[in-house]
Amino acid sequence: MKKKILLIQGGSSSEREISLRSGKACQKALRQLDFKVIVFDPFKDKLIKIKNLKVNKIFNALHGRDGEDGIVQGYFEYFKIPYTHSGITSSMNAMDKIFSKKIFIKNNLKTPNFISLNAITYLDFIKNKSFKKSNLHFPVVVKPSNEGSSVGVEICKTLNQLNYSIRKLIKKFKTLIIEEFVGGQEIQVAVINGKALGAIELKPKRKFYDYKAKYSKSAKTEHIMPANLKENKYKEVLELALKAHKALNCKGVTRSDFKFFNNKFYILEINTQPGMTNLSLVPEIAKFYGITFLNLVKNILNDASTNRWFLNESFFF
Repeated sequence: MKKKILLIQGGSSSEREISLRSGKACQKALRQLDFKVIVFDPFKDKLIKIKNLKVNKIFNALHGRDGEDGIVQGYFEYFKIPYTHSGITSSMNAMDKIFSKKIFIKNNLKTPNFISLNAITYLDFIKNKSFKKSNLHFPVVVKPSNEGSSVGVEICKTLNQLNYSIRKLIKKFKTLIIEEFVGGQEIQVAVINGKALGAIELKPKRKFYDYKAKYSKSAKTEHIMPANLKENKYKEVLELALKAHKALNCKGVTRSDFKFFNNKFYILEINTQPGMTNLSLVPEIAKFYGITFLNLVKNILNDASTNRWFLNESFFF
């Protein structure tokens, strides 16, 4: 009898469209691997319904809020159904850029200088011209603390631009992070089942590697695989990505985003539910090293388990 896999995709986050595309690709692969696939969209059905579906494993193809921030993982643990990717706490900390940055700093991983603002503190920040008192310098990047795929990201070069962006974004997002813009090469690294696989370099034609640059062919973002780095630096960024993966106690597959500037790597964030579309980076890195999309999906599924939520000392800061 075929094993039943629940493929969860879609959801209600700002990354719903990308999740549906990832889910479609993974669904095809799982069926080719001879599994019976049940597709579940939490935007259409309540998560509690999963309990009665009697599946062997869950393949999580959700992106964004509720899908990679520990919420859905909590349901999976409650149902005691083995699931893919990272657990509750790892997902929550990776999704929240404030928490993840604190963990990076605690583990001696360089990350751009930053401050955070919420719906209360932003008014004081603007009124008292607190930017001048901070350790930040223009240009800066303003972004939500818990969104992915570059949703809501803006680059500001002046105080007027910054104040405008803060006022605009705070209406939609509860918490913002402001960090110094780091130039240089855009490097992203895939880690699969505890092993750093490879690093890819991205050269966007747009202002920066935004949502369109990531997911639209028309953006014509240049992908350089392997990343154009000296051998020792290539090895170094793989080690840093693995260190970040372990520091947050991640499971399965992750993708870490770095900037390489003045011979130093700065980690921007770690993604615990990287895309699995035809333009996604993890499948591209895997393909370069001889891992087909089919085998990539198989490797991710083989790592599925429960009890993926426990803490380690890296979480305390």
